[in-house]
Amino acid sequence: MQNTQSSGGALNRLVSSILALAQTRLELAGIELAEEKARLLSVLFLSFAALLFGTIALTTVTALVVTVFWDAYRWQTLAALSALYSVAALLCVIVIRVKSRKATRPFEATLEEFRKDHEALGKTS
Repeated sequence: MQNTQSSGGALNRLVSSILALAQTRLELAGIELAEEKARLLSVLFLSFAALLFGTIALTTVTALVVTVFWDAYRWQTLAALSALYSVAALLCVIVIRVKSRKATRPFEATLEEFRKDHEALGKTS
């Protein structure tokens, strides 16, 4: 009878430990999800603001440059500005591709903790 109670108590402690471990990992995942959401919203808002103000500035500068050179270099000015904007757009696309390839995986810390837990449980078995 004593052996059954001690093995039942050990099983309860094991289940309790596993549940506590799972709770900790889920809390970590929740924190990482909230951080990722806040970061993404911030980046989206700032990107939209930069796009808006950049478009306004670019339109104004383009109008100024074209007005200054309208009499003598009409088409050359427009061609040069078009080439400049095309190169700038291409550079932005290249930077986006590089950054997206180097981006870390979401929930990397949570996955690492799960890996450590799996290894620790594998060693005890």
